[in-house]
Amino acid sequence: MTTDLLTEVVLPGVVEPDGLRIHQRSMPLPASGEALVEIEATGISYAEQAMRRNLYPGQPKFPFVPGYDLVGTVRAVGRGGDDSLVGTRVAAVTKTGAWASHAVVGVDELTPVPEGLDPAAAETVVVNGVTAWQLLQRADLRAGQTILVHGANGGVGTVLVQLGRHLGLRVIGTAAARHHDALRALGVEPLDYRDPGMAARIRELSPRGVDAVFDPVAGPGVRTSYRLLAPGGKLIVYGNAAALGSARSIVWVFLKLLARLYTWNALPNGHRAGFYNFWAGHRTRRTAFRRRLRTDLGIVLGLLRQGVIVPQIAARFPLTEVSAALVFAETRSLPGKVVLVP
Repeated sequence: MTTDLLTEVVLPGVVEPDGLRIHQRSMPLPASGEALVEIEATGISYAEQAMRRNLYPGQPKFPFVPGYDLVGTVRAVGRGGDDSLVGTRVAAVTKTGAWASHAVVGVDELTPVPEGLDPAAAETVVVNGVTAWQLLQRADLRAGQTILVHGANGGVGTVLVQLGRHLGLRVIGTAAARHHDALRALGVEPLDYRDPGMAARIRELSPRGVDAVFDPVAGPGVRTSYRLLAPGGKLIVYGNAAALGSARSIVWVFLKLLARLYTWNALPNGHRAGFYNFWAGHRTRRTAFRRRLRTDLGIVLGLLRQGVIVPQIAARFPLTEVSAALVFAETRSLPGKVVLVP
């Protein structure tokens, strides 16, 4: 076992990005059922942006190491483990702990990464790709139907629109105007989310309404999204980004959202509305949750390997430049995901 030091990023409390700390400690030893993974790529998502503000439900107490997912190579396994895993490139969803040079991860949480994939490219579809895939599975759509993707330039959005096009869907996507050319290249019909006439424009593009709306913001516009649904259409909210700028408790904002979705489902108009929770069942049905996660991640990694998904990397930063990377990610200057490369 190596005696090298592990480098990690510590979030000490509610701080600005420059308040993140780079820390070193002894390399951990994997226990039985665990593996030590040398991290080759991790990413910055909405979750870390919320955790920095202490606004992410269920986040650990400060201080802790952020990092929602990773791609890396197994360097050691715990006692009694399968030594053939050593040297294997894997991906995992960790929720926290991936902003580091190494991480100890449960063997049952690892998914093999196909040969030939760049680790940073693979990183773009770990949590984002699984989220996008599961959103589309939940919506249960057919080729030829129309979907509306809010935040189409984001980490999840850029994968979601590509998967939608792969499944034969017509995709309308909202984003700032500076992202529209990139979205058109992905087969999206882009609209400016700040345009006061956006809803009317969507009605022009799809007069009967859209068959599904995917919304990571959950702001006031969620009402408009619901009204844009076609008969039998589905609204799926999968984030709460609007809460980052709210003066109220994120829990209060979330509960208010759930109450609204529940009320809408009681209406006799055939529309359905719901909230997608990536972690649903991870405690009560752990085995089934891990199996589904590995299966779905294997699917999207395979689609990436086939070229169906083109990785959208907004920028790559060294792990030690995480503060600058976080600032860049929060500006949303470029479409895709900001990747940290330890």
